[in-house]
Amino acid sequence: MITLADANPSARDLLRDPVAFLAFGFGSGLAPWVPGTVGTLAAVPIYWLAATYLPLTGYLVMVAVALVLGVYLCHHTAYKLGVHDHGGIVWDEFVGFWLTMIAVPLHWYWVLAGFVLFRVFDMIKPWPISVIDRRVGGGVGIMLDDVLAAIPAAACLQALIYFSG
Repeated sequence: MITLADANPSARDLLRDPVAFLAFGFGSGLAPWVPGTVGTLAAVPIYWLAATYLPLTGYLVMVAVALVLGVYLCHHTAYKLGVHDHGGIVWDEFVGFWLTMIAVPLHWYWVLAGFVLFRVFDMIKPWPISVIDRRVGGGVGIMLDDVLAAIPAAACLQALIYFSG
């Protein structure tokens, strides 16, 4: 387990801690560049499997459990690392992407569109997301900005789907 005494834990230490392993998106958050984007990319195959094999209600339950679990994972890992929101913590990106993709037809171009839309809203953090990102701490704060970024991303994606057909 990583501890506050580990001011700069190694990647090996992070991957050995099961909570940090999940918070760091199975290691995807350890990418040296754009870990949030890499983390979102790592969420895509899980989305694809869930969307393929789960009914919508099962998918919603999975996302709800991942969201609740994410508050704990992100809070615990950030606390252990002694930082507000370590850039490598990407479980919030997993959940944000999965929220964006609710009830989206399973086709590669909708997955790509959802990926791009979620990343754009997560990176630019328009008001009020930016305010909440700065003011809400802990696991709730880490998760909340991505949940809020998923809302306009999902709305734009659903509009694209509606007007394309």
